[in-house]
Amino acid sequence: MKVAIAGAGIGGLAAACLMHDTGHDVTVFDKFDTPRPVGSGLVIQPVGQAVLHRIGARTAAVNQGAPIHRMSGQNERGRHVLDVSYGIKNDGVFGLGIHRSSLFDVLFDAVKSRDIPVIASFEVAQRDDQQLIAQGGQRSERFDLIIDALGAGSTLSPLKAKPLPFGAVWGTVDWPDTELPHDQLSQHYTAARHMIGVMPCGMGRAAVFWSLPRDAHQAFRTMGLDAWKKQAVDMWPAFAPFAAQITNLDQLTFAAYSHGSLSRMWSTGMAHIGDAAHRASPQLGQGANMALLDAAALSHACTLAQGNDALKLYRTMRWRHIAVYQIMSRVFTPMYQSQSPLPPMIRDTVLFPLSRAPLVPRILTHLVRGDLIRPLGRIRRR
Repeated sequence: MKVAIAGAGIGGLAAACLMHDTGHDVTVFDKFDTPRPVGSGLVIQPVGQAVLHRIGARTAAVNQGAPIHRMSGQNERGRHVLDVSYGIKNDGVFGLGIHRSSLFDVLFDAVKSRDIPVIASFEVAQRDDQQLIAQGGQRSERFDLIIDALGAGSTLSPLKAKPLPFGAVWGTVDWPDTELPHDQLSQHYTAARHMIGVMPCGMGRAAVFWSLPRDAHQAFRTMGLDAWKKQAVDMWPAFAPFAAQITNLDQLTFAAYSHGSLSRMWSTGMAHIGDAAHRASPQLGQGANMALLDAAALSHACTLAQGNDALKLYRTMRWRHIAVYQIMSRVFTPMYQSQSPLPPMIRDTVLFPLSRAPLVPRILTHLVRGDLIRPLGRIRRR
């Protein structure tokens, strides 16, 4: 097939490589003069790393990132209320903390090594049959399949997601001299009103984040840098050497989140992947992994069937996994980001003690790994 990929993000670049490797003629379209990533650190779970391995990019990603073996969180009283490991530390299974720009570079290099054309300065406005139309009216050639990887702002997706009440500001600093473990995503909470976190993301860097109500970003900026740093360090003294490196609020970028998914992730001649198909809070660390899994499922479906049958198969392969993680995200997010006192009370007095019960830690390990259920369904893989 002649395949157009709309969007050179994580999912789009992965889809380009995978579709190319299964014999299709692929072209990528992106709105930037030079495609580039937006965002800070993220976690590539073992299921996402398996997709990178299939592309031939996992080793390069691991070299750019940092292994994460545990996710840990403490409340305002210094008590652990989150403690999830990836399993035995030396079994080779871990989350990969990596800066989005590093992951982008790895995947973009994989695209370039395959000589896949990338059409820059083409901001997709709409689709006319099997052609893409840019904002200025420019038309692409005709394609047999269009893959919508335009993310949360997709102009091709019919998804109407519900805005979540909380977002976060994110930034990147150097990993300082600190007692915090180098292989752990660490968080600290005041009830669920405030959440601050630090994540190693490779190359001697750390991603830092601070949760905010969706409508509070301007108030955050009005409060000023010094007042925020004092609040953050008073809340979590271990954050001080990270905060010291933030000298301007412009180092922190606000991200808003939404929740929702398409009941049908395709239409004739087009498939939606990643945030164009489903969106959720980043609390479970699955966003980029979902896009990678979508790309893998779609490319595999296209080797087993043709036309709409392939797109139906793609949806069959992915909907259960997406549905389970959407539900889990909806349940867990208020425990860590909420103005209500009830969810964090349930988190501290019910959920965390329950997480120590026999067999439950193993379930939580598979939850964060991304393989609580089969990521690509029960379709037999070649």
